[in-house]
Amino acid sequence: MRRNHFALVCWAPVLAFSALALCSCSSSNAANSDRASRAAHSARLSPEQCAAGAQIQQTAAMDAPDGAYLIQPGDLLYIEFYLNPEFNDKVTVRPDGMITLRIAGDVKAWGLTPDQLASKLDQAYRTELRSPDAAVHIRSMPSREVYVEGQVQKPGAFPLESGMTTVQAISAAGGLTDDAGANAVLIRRDACGQPTGIDVALKDALKHPNADEDPALMPRDVIVVPRSKIANVDLFVKQYIQGLLPIPPYMSLPAF
Repeated sequence: MRRNHFALVCWAPVLAFSALALCSCSSSNAANSDRASRAAHSARLSPEQCAAGAQIQQTAAMDAPDGAYLIQPGDLLYIEFYLNPEFNDKVTVRPDGMITLRIAGDVKAWGLTPDQLASKLDQAYRTELRSPDAAVHIRSMPSREVYVEGQVQKPGAFPLESGMTTVQAISAAGGLTDDAGANAVLIRRDACGQPTGIDVALKDALKHPNADEDPALMPRDVIVVPRSKIANVDLFVKQYIQGLLPIPPYMSLPAF
């Protein structure tokens, strides 16, 4: 009895310290989780902001000349001044649709054609340059790309051509691999960035290319081709069975 009492007295500080540490870790984790939740909530667009962004895009599309490209957030622009090359600049359109230039400062580019932005820059630089003659060149257009991932030969980002469909995007990615499943998933985001998944039956889309089975793509669509069930079983066997057995299962054991 005396020995047990002595052991309890010796271990009491250790147990108290451990309990304090656990409480501290729990409080820290809770605080970190709370901060992450607040950050995610603050980064989420409100319905009003989503509606305003969609309205801006719709209005810009209505005002655009036929066949003209409208500058979008994420586009990489090369601003060139023919007679004053020292003012040339490369800028990326920010999420708010603005670009920042050394002389003009912040200039709205979202929803304008390259020619419209060039005219706007001519006016902004006229106080500094006698004849600005600005030209706007679009070097990359992430807003006009689609993404193909999963069981394709060459996954990555691809330019969105007019009328491009899911099957055409997969073809641009080199086609399906041997492990590809029969269906693909088309992930599309709304104006608020909320994703929606659309199931695409590839076999039906190939059989009936003019039907609704092969949906047309929109900017920033993501196509994911998952592995087939058989391919998943093969992967399981390779990783978890063949990798754990001391000898390959296809080798015969020596006879005794």
